[in-house]
Parts: sequence; structure tokens; C-alpha cells
Amino acid sequence: MKAFLPEHDDYDAGQVMLPPPSLKARKGRGAISNLQGRYEVHARDGFDDGWGLLDDDGQAPESAAAAWKTQVTAEQARTILTRNASPDLPFSVSLNPYRGCEHGCIYCFARPTHSYLGLSPGLDFESKLFAKENAPELLRRELAKPGYVPESIALGVNTDAYQPCEREWRLTRRVLEVLDECAHPVALITKSSLIERDIDLLAPMAAKRLAAVAITMTTLDPAIARTLEPRAAAPARRLRTIRTLTDAGIPVGVSIAPIIPFVTEPEIEKLLEAVRDAGAIHAHYVVLRLPWEVNPLFQQWLQTHFPERAQRVMNRVREMRGGKDYDSSFGARMQGEGIWADLIRQRFEKAVHRLGLHGKGGRFKQLDNSQFRRPLMVPPLGARAKAGSEGQLSLF
Repeated sequence: MKAFLPEHDDYDAGQVMLPPPSLKARKGRGAISNLQGRYEVHARDGFDDGWGLLDDDGQAPESAAAAWKTQVTAEQARTILTRNASPDLPFSVSLNPYRGCEHGCIYCFARPTHSYLGLSPGLDFESKLFAKENAPELLRRELAKPGYVPESIALGVNTDAYQPCEREWRLTRRVLEVLDECAHPVALITKSSLIERDIDLLAPMAAKRLAAVAITMTTLDPAIARTLEPRAAAPARRLRTIRTLTDAGIPVGVSIAPIIPFVTEPEIEKLLEAVRDAGAIHAHYVVLRLPWEVNPLFQQWLQTHFPERAQRVMNRVREMRGGKDYDSSFGARMQGEGIWADLIRQRFEKAVHRLGLHGKGGRFKQLDNSQFRRPLMVPPLGARAKAGSEGQLSLF
């Protein structure tokens, strides 16, 4: 299998990587292969050397599946807040407690970041995770800086802050505790019902206009969801989460993302109606994005699960990207261009208007930055290594 290693964001229509017949989907995983990252110098191909390690289809036996068992490694981050100046995003500050995501969404735009670690954006991204165990302490120190100016923080943008490992690590919970203490506004986005665990924090914050939530919805079809985002909450469970959060007084919006032509695109109107009935108050959408290694990984998935419509899907994607697989230009990368992108926009806007949902960015506009107060306790550097240290009281 020839490695696909793009040198830039713009792909030629002919750069297609299809899986050979020996590649099969793994239960509970989104990626079909462990595609090498774009920074790898050496290419590696698997083959049967005659020792019986591969089955008749060229696959490793099921006992080898343990190689993709989820591993979470603790790391000490140097910084915790990420800032951006993108005109396409409604926020400028974000926080991600984890690198990699066990949800395994095949379309995830964060997959290529695993290449920076010398790991694959494919199966490694969803099985070799990193937990920033000092995230709450770093956040507290950041908020205590004299020059810090509060802006709403988007929590869990790159990788889901409520992915399964959060049950054990509780980093998102601890980050929220710091934000609650400081009356700092936060907007969360997730596919997980685990967010219901933190209603005791989020509901009081929401009552003070300090918290809002967005739930990502892609499809109402559980069969598609099992392959598209295998370890995320099922569509029906996400709708229940929207209702639970709404009933607790927490404003909930929905991100219909990504819209995949001929796969999830036919459901736009039904999705919006379902989330409205569940209690969502606003919605926005993003069309399928295929940056860097996401492109070949998605095409492998497409050929494996929807071979009869794979070429049709990619043709439509290219029609919305000026003939390329992806266009990273600001203003176009989220919603595409051309007649088909315009039709999706019109369908979405008409449905939003008919259902009484609000537009993009509402969850950030409704938050209040004016209540912020600096933390009273600031941990010293290396606080985790100094067990029992209480830190120093602030003078102001």
C-alpha cells in the first residue's frame, strides 16, 4: 500500500488512497489503518513472512487486537490555553485536557496532530492518548497573572473533554472547578453523555451566564454512527443529554458536523427537528473537512463501509472545494463553495428559521466576562511534585 504523505493542505483530485482488499474495519475503531504521519522518514509495509501471523485475508488474528487497546499516558504540559485568530471560529481561546481521542471519529480534524508526536493519525490517534495531568494547575496560574484578560474559554474543541478516559482522570471536572471558583465563562462541546456528571457545576454557572454547551450531532442512524464515531454516545443518547442539560437550565446548542454528502447530508432537516424537540436553542453546521492525513483515512473508511457510493461522495466533496479534496482558505473551509455548498446552506438556514433555532456563535455571545475574579490560591511551579503544598495566597 502506497503511503499518502501530502506536502500541503491542497490536494489534487487524483490523490486517492483506497484500501486493499485485506484491510478491514476493527470493531470499536474508526480508522481502518495505522497510516503513517506526514513527518515519518521511512515507509513500512506489512507482509506475511510465512510464520502464520496473518490470516487468509492478510489480517492479523483477533488476538493481535490487543495492540490497539487504549493506552493513556500522563504528561506535564507547558501551557494550557491555546489562542487563535481564525475568522471562521466564534472563540479565540480554547483548552484541551487530552491529546488523541478514543471516540475514534474518522472525520476528526485533530487527527493530524498525532503526527507531531511521531504517532499515526490513524489507529494511534484513538488508542494512544495523552492526559495533561497538570491542566488545572496551569489554568489556575494563567488566570492569576496580573495581565490576564478574561475571554470565554472553549473547552474540548480539538479532542473531546468527556471522552471515556475522563471517567478516571477527571481533568475536565477539575478544570471546571477552577473556572467556577473564578467565575470564568466557559463553553463546552462534546459527543459524550458523561457531561451530565458535571451538571452540579454547570447549572449554577449557567444561571449566572457563565456556562453553555454544544452537543455534536452527525446522524440519527445508529448503524452509521457505530462506524463513523464508534466510541461516542449513540445518537439517541445524545438527544437525551440535550434534554437533561436543558431541563437543568443549561443552554444547549448543536453542531451538525460534519455534513457528509450522500451519507449524513440527507438527514439535515430531520436532525435539526430532533435536536429542537430535545431542547436545543441554536445550531450551526460544518461540511466535511479533509486536511492532511484525514483525507486518506476518510477515503479508506468510505471504501470499507460505503464502497457503492465512495466515488460519488468524493466527487461531490471536490465540487464544493474547487476541484480539490480540501481547501484550507478562511471563509471557505467550514462550509465550502459552489452550487452544492449553497444548496446545503439554504437547506440549513430554512430549517433553522422554520424551527426557531438561532444561528452560529450564540453560545459565546450569551456568556458574561465581567464577573471574573482571580483565584485566591495559586499552586507553585511543580506543585504536583510537592505533595501537600497549598501554594501561596494572592495579595489582591
